[in-house]
Amino acid sequence: MQQSQAITRKSASNLALAFVLLPKPKRDGMSALYAFCREVDDVADEESAPVEQRRAGLAAWRADIRRACEGAAPTFPVIQELQPFIRAHCLRFELFDELIKGCEMDLDTQRYETPEALELYCHRVASVVGLLSIEIFGYRNPACRAYAVHLGKALQLTNILRDVRTDAERGRIYLPLAELKKFNVTEAEILRHEYSDRFAKLAVSIAGRARNYYRLAQETLPAEDRRAMVAAELMGSVYWRLLCKLEAKQFNVLGPEPTRLGKAQKILLILRTWIRFASGAMTPNYGTP
Repeated sequence: MQQSQAITRKSASNLALAFVLLPKPKRDGMSALYAFCREVDDVADEESAPVEQRRAGLAAWRADIRRACEGAAPTFPVIQELQPFIRAHCLRFELFDELIKGCEMDLDTQRYETPEALELYCHRVASVVGLLSIEIFGYRNPACRAYAVHLGKALQLTNILRDVRTDAERGRIYLPLAELKKFNVTEAEILRHEYSDRFAKLAVSIAGRARNYYRLAQETLPAEDRRAMVAAELMGSVYWRLLCKLEAKQFNVLGPEPTRLGKAQKILLILRTWIRFASGAMTPNYGTP
């Protein structure tokens, strides 16, 4: 587990932060899964490498995770560390394949025409991670899968709103072009980092979609599985607070400083989430004003 844990510690991501609420066996499983996700994402995002080289790299990861899922010996150290959890939790190759397809979309697509096209991307890069994670967390009610799908899309749309400028600096616009047209926002304005009332209205529309997915996640998580989903619920709380912070600044996300939650805010959310679950509170800490 040394390599996976090193990758997780180095990332300092919100997802890695959520692992602190898990018992060690599940924490180790999630570290291994996170390290795999981080590695394939880094292959796709390595813009100093030619696209075909990155495509070949992702193909190599796909072949190796297939070996692991089929019980053969994988070659990548991160997948070697992940394989015991693949066996223990019956993690399916089809889900890993979907995740890699999402990474491949970043090689070929820098614009999404419609919300439906963006939704497929969100499903592959976020909801699929949720579907793999809940197998490690453990659940009893199959409705938990719908919860993972909805929460994944909510988190990814929040990420997209936060990272509009960062993505624009790489020539990418994830906000659907149909929505840009609806609010009379041009691609050039986003690429030049020009904030306007029109852009704010566009962002409010996307945030409305995110809010709807938070609501669906809140409604579909079965009560009997809420305790098992404590790490996912912490993720929901963190990203919900981030969305609220973006709304408070009227989605002025085109400046040089990205909007983030401070360390103190995150620690407070961890404590609140832990206290709520320890006390038996069954209502989510997100999806409400």
